[in-house]
Amino acid sequence: MITGVLLGANKALGLLNRLIMAASMLAVVAASGVLTLSVVERYFLKIPTEWQDETAIFLLVGVTFLTGAAVQARRGHVGIEAVSSLLSPKVDLIRQRIGDLVSCLFCSFFAWKSWTLLQEAITDGQTTDSTWGPPLWIPYSAMAVGMSLVALQLALQALLGEKSQ
Repeated sequence: MITGVLLGANKALGLLNRLIMAASMLAVVAASGVLTLSVVERYFLKIPTEWQDETAIFLLVGVTFLTGAAVQARRGHVGIEAVSSLLSPKVDLIRQRIGDLVSCLFCSFFAWKSWTLLQEAITDGQTTDSTWGPPLWIPYSAMAVGMSLVALQLALQALLGEKSQ
């Protein structure tokens, strides 16, 4: 029963990860377009730029945090293969699950702090210090949601083991 729920959650998270990856590809293209526009305006047309750098940064922050769970689902983060190759498959699986649990705890703490930053940014109406001054809830929301998804992905991988692949 519980395994079925976990497998269902894992499948739903996999679908969400694919949607986020597709949106993130578009966001990277948009960020490169914004930065290219900035160069053209600044150096060739001599038009000052106010919003382009922060827009590109916000897009890339969103991509970085929101795609973390998809990368973790593929175990695409840096791992120490030398240690893994020295261990038996059973011991390596135990090492992997312990690593997933410890990482889940860290990412859960990071997510909690990100949610508190988001709440403060919304409550206080925080903005960046630039002349454009976009609201800080935008990058903080990407951090909070992204780290929450990574923590969830790690928890599912720790609980399901090989079934989460």
